[in-house]
Amino acid sequence: MTIISELLLAASSAALAAQAAPAPAQQDEPPAVAEPAQAAPVADAAAQPNEGDDIIVTGTRTAGRSRLDSVAPVDVLSGASLQRQGTTELASALAAIAPSIDFPRPSATDGTDAIRPATLRGLSPDQTLVLINGIRAHASSLVNTNGSVGRGSAAVDLNTVPTVALDRIEVLRDGASAQYGSDAIAGVINLRLREARSGGGGSVTYGFYDSQVDTANNRRDVKGEHAVTATAWQGIGFGDDGFITVSGEYTKRQPTNRADLDTRVSPRRVTGRYGDPEVEQYTGFVNAGTSLTDNLKLYAFGGYQDRDSRSAAFPRVVSVTPAASAAALALLTRAGYPDGFLPIINTKSKDINSAAGIRGDVGGFNIDLSLSYGRNRIDYRTLNSANYAYGTATPRNFYDGATIYDQYVAGLDVTRQFDVFQSLNVAFGVEGRREGYKILAGERASYDYPTAGTVTGIPTTTTNATPGAQGFGGFSPLNETKRSRRNGSAYLDLEAQVTDQFLVGLAGRFEDYSDFGSTATGKASARYDITPWFALRGTASTGFRAPSLQQQYFTQIASVVTNGVPVLTGTYPSTSPVGTALGGLPLEPEKSTNFSAGTVIRAGGFDLTIDAYRIHIRNQIGLSENITTSAAQSVAVNTAIASLLASTNTGAAAARFFINGLASTTKGIDAVAHYRLATDTVGAFDLTLAGNVNKVDVTRVPTSTATLDPAPTLFARSRILTLEQGTPGEKVTGQIDWSLDRIGALARVTYYGDVNQPGTVASGDVHTGKHAITDLELRYATPKGAQIGLGVSNLFDVYPDRTIAANNSTGVLGFPSYSPFGFNGRYLYARAGLNW
Repeated sequence: MTIISELLLAASSAALAAQAAPAPAQQDEPPAVAEPAQAAPVADAAAQPNEGDDIIVTGTRTAGRSRLDSVAPVDVLSGASLQRQGTTELASALAAIAPSIDFPRPSATDGTDAIRPATLRGLSPDQTLVLINGIRAHASSLVNTNGSVGRGSAAVDLNTVPTVALDRIEVLRDGASAQYGSDAIAGVINLRLREARSGGGGSVTYGFYDSQVDTANNRRDVKGEHAVTATAWQGIGFGDDGFITVSGEYTKRQPTNRADLDTRVSPRRVTGRYGDPEVEQYTGFVNAGTSLTDNLKLYAFGGYQDRDSRSAAFPRVVSVTPAASAAALALLTRAGYPDGFLPIINTKSKDINSAAGIRGDVGGFNIDLSLSYGRNRIDYRTLNSANYAYGTATPRNFYDGATIYDQYVAGLDVTRQFDVFQSLNVAFGVEGRREGYKILAGERASYDYPTAGTVTGIPTTTTNATPGAQGFGGFSPLNETKRSRRNGSAYLDLEAQVTDQFLVGLAGRFEDYSDFGSTATGKASARYDITPWFALRGTASTGFRAPSLQQQYFTQIASVVTNGVPVLTGTYPSTSPVGTALGGLPLEPEKSTNFSAGTVIRAGGFDLTIDAYRIHIRNQIGLSENITTSAAQSVAVNTAIASLLASTNTGAAAARFFINGLASTTKGIDAVAHYRLATDTVGAFDLTLAGNVNKVDVTRVPTSTATLDPAPTLFARSRILTLEQGTPGEKVTGQIDWSLDRIGALARVTYYGDVNQPGTVASGDVHTGKHAITDLELRYATPKGAQIGLGVSNLFDVYPDRTIAANNSTGVLGFPSYSPFGFNGRYLYARAGLNW
C-alpha cells in the first residue's frame, strides 16, 4: 500500500506541475463500417495518438464519448498490446495488462483445467458481463465445481475469441446491471472485433519453457514443453463501404508438469502431471458490415472454435508408504495396471458465437435491432483409466457424456439526442433471451457396475470396487437433464450534459425471468470537470445476477481434492432429495449495491485516473462444503450423512449443492497512469503504471435448513477464505513501450500480493507469497512487410511459494494452483509474421 501510494502521489504531483492542457473535444460517432485497412501492430505503436482520445461504446450510450471523459472508469486495451506477449490466450494476455483482472491456471480440477475462469476485482467470474461487439456473450456449459478460484461459477470462456480477431477490448470497471442486465456486478468486458476492407497479415509464434523447478522434495531443470500458434487475418471490401474481415488461429500446446516426487512409491519419482493441459485448438471468426440504404446498415459476426484439451487426474499407484492393501493391489492388477496408472481427462469443447443486426437512423432515432445465438458443447472422455467394477474386462478409455449450453438474444436499442441543457441523450430498449442447458449421459462403463453376468474376471468376494471411470466418472442417465428458461427486459438510460462542466446520468432496468420472477435495478452517475485538466466522478447503482441454469441443475459424481487428497463427491441440484435433505432451497438472484468515486487528471501526454469502489453483494450463491462424515460431528449426524450418501448408490463419500445466503463486501482502489513522450532523436516512449488494491470480506454465511439434526456446516473456513484471500489483494503493473522507426522494445514488471489457497484447517493453507514477474520483448515491424518479435515471459524464472510436503501426500500438488501468475516458470518465445 505504501509503495502504491507514493507512486500515485508522485504521478499526481507531476500532473499538477505540468502546463494544463484543455480537455480534448468529444469526437463524432465512429464510422459504422470499416476503415480501408487495419494493419497489424507495428514497432512505432508507442507513438500512436493519445489513448485518452479513444472513443468508447461501453458504459455510455452517448456517441463520441472518450475514455477520459466518461463518468465511470473504462480501460481501452488495443489489439497490439494483447499481441505483444508470449501468451496467445486472450484471458492470459488481458490479465497481464489489466491490474483488476486475474487469470489463475488451475490444475487437477477436471474440466476447469481446460476452460479456466477470469475474475474482475476479486469477484466471482460469473459476476462480470462479457460482450462481443456490444452483444451479450454466452457462458460455457462447464460449472467450476472443484477446488479452484471461481468455484461454483459458470462463466464466459474468454479464450474462445482469438486476439488476432480483435481491434480492442473495453473494460468497464463499474457495476452496470441497470444498463446491461444480469451479471454486470463487477463490470463489463466488451470485445470489439477487427473491421477492415483491405490488408491482412499472418504470424507464427513458437515458445518453450526453460525453467528450474524447485519443489519440496525435488529440483530439476525443464527445457521444452513447447507451444506453437499460427494466426492470420484478411480484410475484404465490397460495394461502396462493405467489409468482411476473416481471422483464424491454430494452437498446439504440449502439457506442462510441475508435480513433486511421489513419496508413496519406491523409488520415489514423479507420478503425476500438474500444470497446463495439452491443447490442440482451431478458431475462426468473421466480422462483416455494409450499408443497405443511406440510413441503414447491416452487420454480422460469427465465430467457431474446436478445442481438444487433455489434463491429468491424480495418479493411481502401488503405494509402498503407507503399504497398499492386498485389495487395492488386486484392483490394479485386475484392471491391467499392476504398476499403477495416470488417468487423462479429455475435454472437447465446440463453441459457436454469432449475431446479425441492422442499425441506423429511423425518423430521427438511432436504432439497433439485433439477434444473436451462442452455444457451447463439451464432450468428456477419460483416457488411460479403468472401471474397477469391471475387473479384467474394464475398458481403458471411456466416453463420459456431454454438457450443452445455448443462448438466443434478441434486442432493440433506440437512442436520440435532444437539445435539452447542453445536450440530453435518451436511450431505451427491450431484450428477450432464451437459455437452454443439457446434460447427456455417457457410456455405462463410465459411471456404473456392469450388467450382472456380462463380465468375467471379478472374484465373487469382491464387493468394494467403486464403479465408474477412475479420475473422472461419467454422467449417468440419472444425471441427464434438459432445462430452459426465458426472460424479458426493458431499460431507460439518460445522460445529460447539464453545463460544460457537469455531466449526469440515470439508468433503470426491469427484468422478468420465467423461473424465479422479476427484479429491477437502477444507476446514478455524475461527473464534474473542475478545470480542463482535473475532474471528479462517481456512481451509485444496484445490480443482480440470475442463478445460472448450470448452477440450478448440474449433477455429477467426481473426485474432488480435499486437503491434497481426492475424495469421490456428489454434486446435487439444491431441490433434489439429497440437496433438500442437506438444506437446499430453490436458488434466487444475487443482489448488489455498488458505489464508486474517482478523479481524472490529464496534462499534455500525461493522464491519471484513480477510482475507489465498494461492492456489497447479498444473497450470493455458493457451492456448499463437501459434506461428509467427520470426527468433529456427532455420531447421529455422521450416521444420517452416511445413510443419505449410501442411498444414492454411487459410492460417493461426500455431497454438496448450490445455496444462496452468502454476503460479502469488496472495497478497493484502481489507479492507472499513462505518460507518452515523443522525441525527434531517440524515439517514442509510452509509460504505464497501473495498480489495484482489493479487499473482500465475507459478512454472512448461509443458515442451514437441513432436515438433519444437528445440521452440517454449509460454509466453513476453506470456502470463506477462498472468497476473501483467493485473489491478490495488491497487483501493480509497470510497463515501458519504446519504439524508434521500425524497431521497438517492451519491458513490463507485475507485482502480485500474497494469495492463500486455504485448507479446511490453518495447517493446510498454501500461500503463494509476494512476487514480481518481469517480461521483455524486442520487435521489428513495418506496416507492410516482415514483423519479428523475440521475448521472454517471467525473465527471472519466478515461482509461487512451493507446497510443503505435509500438504502434498500424493506428490502431485507441487505449487498452489491459485497462483495469479501460474506456476510454469520462464518462457522463451519468437514471433515471425508478414503484413500486407
